[in-house]
Amino acid sequence: MLRTLSLLLVLAAGAHAQPAPATVLHNARIYTVNPDQPTAEALAFAGDRILAVGTEDDLLEAYPDARRLDAHGRTVVPGLIDAHAHLMGLGLALLHADLAGTTSKDEVLGRLTAFAEDLPEGAWLTGRGWDQNDWPADEDGAHPFPTRADLDAAFPERPVWLTRVDGHAAWANTAALRAAGLDPDAPAPEAPEGGAVQTDAEGRPSGVFVDRAMDLVGQAIPEPSEAEMEEALERALEVTAAHGLTGVHDAGADLATFRRYERFVEAGRFPLRVYAMIDGPGATFAHVCGEGGAPASSDRLRVRSVKVYVDGALGSRGAALIDDYSDAPGERGLLFMRPDSLQAFVADAMRCGLQVNTHAIGDRGNRVVLDAYEAALAETGGGPGRHRIEHAQVVVAPDDIARFASLGVIASMQPTHATSDMPWAETRLGPERIRGAYAWRSFLESGARLALGSDFPVEQVSPLLGFYAAVTRQDADGQPPEGWYPEQVLTREEALRGFTLDAAYAGFMEDEVGSLEAGKRADFVVLTRDIMRVPEANILGAEVVATYLGGEAVFGGLD
Repeated sequence: MLRTLSLLLVLAAGAHAQPAPATVLHNARIYTVNPDQPTAEALAFAGDRILAVGTEDDLLEAYPDARRLDAHGRTVVPGLIDAHAHLMGLGLALLHADLAGTTSKDEVLGRLTAFAEDLPEGAWLTGRGWDQNDWPADEDGAHPFPTRADLDAAFPERPVWLTRVDGHAAWANTAALRAAGLDPDAPAPEAPEGGAVQTDAEGRPSGVFVDRAMDLVGQAIPEPSEAEMEEALERALEVTAAHGLTGVHDAGADLATFRRYERFVEAGRFPLRVYAMIDGPGATFAHVCGEGGAPASSDRLRVRSVKVYVDGALGSRGAALIDDYSDAPGERGLLFMRPDSLQAFVADAMRCGLQVNTHAIGDRGNRVVLDAYEAALAETGGGPGRHRIEHAQVVVAPDDIARFASLGVIASMQPTHATSDMPWAETRLGPERIRGAYAWRSFLESGARLALGSDFPVEQVSPLLGFYAAVTRQDADGQPPEGWYPEQVLTREEALRGFTLDAAYAGFMEDEVGSLEAGKRADFVVLTRDIMRVPEANILGAEVVATYLGGEAVFGGLD
């Protein structure tokens, strides 16, 4: 009913306006993600709306005067949507040293030395992407955190601050500790709740700060200028368009970021549909839920959700577990909020009319969130509904998986996390708990809805990497040959839906985008390969030829 009404309003609004000329995209293999018409050969659109989807002959006959776009037999899918990412995080990462994929401390130092050549004297050297699990093991077969001593020889004076790949730990040199007012030779400072300070044998800070303890040093780094932030956003938008993304659910942004997005939208410089989440409790939440209200919704920016953290990450042992880490007896991770505080905040957010999207990775973290949602739903009625758990995947107790469907909670999951973590995740969790990790098939069979994303810049931007990981549970080299716990794979149709229509549903946008149907926005991607039919090993060879947003090419294009 709502969709019919919206279409009537669109038609009525255009009744007195000059109709936009039609365009027919033809000679294509189109996967619509519309169960009533799964495939097609052509689609017609005018302005930013799809007019019709069907056979090439029918549409060329129906629109004889239309401009024609020849896909030359290529594959077309709906505009891809990343249901969990960090747009400004990507942009800022593009302005700092890229440490992703480094295989040793020496490689890290090499990249840092090259990057520092262009830095002004005294400027902080910042970077992101290191992962000690990808470096050679020590004599005990372990992968310990690095230390500040590893950085001090190369950078004795310049402060260095390097964020781990998951964003839940950072590595500093001695100069950075001093710049932050910490005495490197004194006992380590007490960590705030939800954080940890790694120490050496004498109890001094070793240089690695986990989760909320990162603020002890991070607060000393000079804030980037607005010009730098705008440059970062521009770079991020170029990258997302080039990878076929027409939508991103931005997992945590403040009011200044919303205003920056609005300026770009007004200037016609925002080739993306962003569904933004408020960055948890604080000033932005108070503003939106107070007299300030949310930014005005547009087809490019919508703010109707809030992101909150309940625990940390598995790689840094910050994910909150019910039982000890298998490789660290006595450690069970970190809860960022007490259960009663989380429940109170969730209830406030629901009363404000916001969707609540909570980061939870460990089995204890997920259970605490489900308990909070259940109590707040009973107390408030749930507000807009469609509440989500972000990640919900490193480990969820089997009994809790069924609660997602019964509570109407969406599992927002990132397939490439599984293939990135598989070399070491079982070491953290053991052979039994690992079966509740990255359990996409189990969630679907329980009746829960999945929304798929990447968590970039934690992972690479390309949604095709996520699609490949979801259907193979293999890395880019095809390992392991049968897939990692292959019983949890998704079909190609399920994976595509997770990056399109189900992601749109998770952002209350399924009537506008997510599938190629008459009346929806003309968001689509043209690919060099048919990812729905080629051998699995060939999926990653697909490239984006063009990305269309509202009928306009924002990357590449067709003749």
